Amino acid sequence: MKPLSNKVALVTGASRGIGKSIALSLGEAGAKVYITGRTVNEGESASRLSGTIYQTANEISELGGECIAIQCDHVVDAQVESVFDTITRDEQKLDILVNNVWGGYEHFTDGTEFWNENEFWTQPSSRWDSMFQAGIRAHFIASRLAAHLLIEHQGLIINLSFFAAQRNDKGVAYGAAKAATDHMVACMAEELRKYNVATISLYPGVVRTEAVLKAAEHIDLSNSESPQFIGRAVVALACDKRIMKKSGKRLIAADLGVEYEFKDIDGRQPKPISVDNI
Repeated sequence: MKPLSNKVALVTGASRGIGKSIALSLGEAGAKVYITGRTVNEGESASRLSGTIYQTANEISELGGECIAIQCDHVVDAQVESVFDTITRDEQKLDILVNNVWGGYEHFTDGTEFWNENEFWTQPSSRWDSMFQAGIRAHFIASRLAAHLLIEHQGLIINLSFFAAQRNDKGVAYGAAKAATDHMVACMAEELRKYNVATISLYPGVVRTEAVLKAAEHIDLSNSESPQFIGRAVVALACDKRIMKKSGKRLIAADLGVEYEFKDIDGRQPKPISVDNI
């Protein structure tokens, strides 16, 4: 039996990148995976990057897993509520919620080089709005709607965050939104602890997503991670019987690789990183 057989997971923002790889890893590990995203037809992504929710679902099926793809814009509450209505009706449970969806990727379409943040006063205010509406608020809304299902089954919430939460040189809107994510996780963990629901902030390193590879000449990839590595970190956390000991904490994927003894797809063990050397 696979380690996550009989588990139900939801991964938000899974058309491509980290979200897609997390969904693939959960599906391969035996979970029934629900995924959300806005892109249903190739070429329609606002980021101009390839990938759709249906492509992700098909790849999970090819791995022998089960996936249900639901088109959803996470800034539209009615659409998010519909996702959870579907899971409640069809599954009556949810074991794992991965909040990966994020906003602010107008970087790809407004002429800004995303690897080179301009000063905050030169950026449109919509950049801030996107980071908070489609990022931290979307994580909150999904967590709020998932809570009753997770409480019934002592579930797990994983929020994708990043070292920008603790640094001052990664962009004002991005840094503030990630810091808010981490604090939200800590507060949720406090309230959910008595129900044995764990809540985690998961920090990837530099991940070789489609967007990062597109800008590879501007980024140091010497200690980078594949998107699949983050998926393996999520599966390891979901399988940990003592996960409550980690609830409310910021966890780094490379550290988890050492702790849980999993490696990247090329056999490497990414070097543990910190806020000072990312």
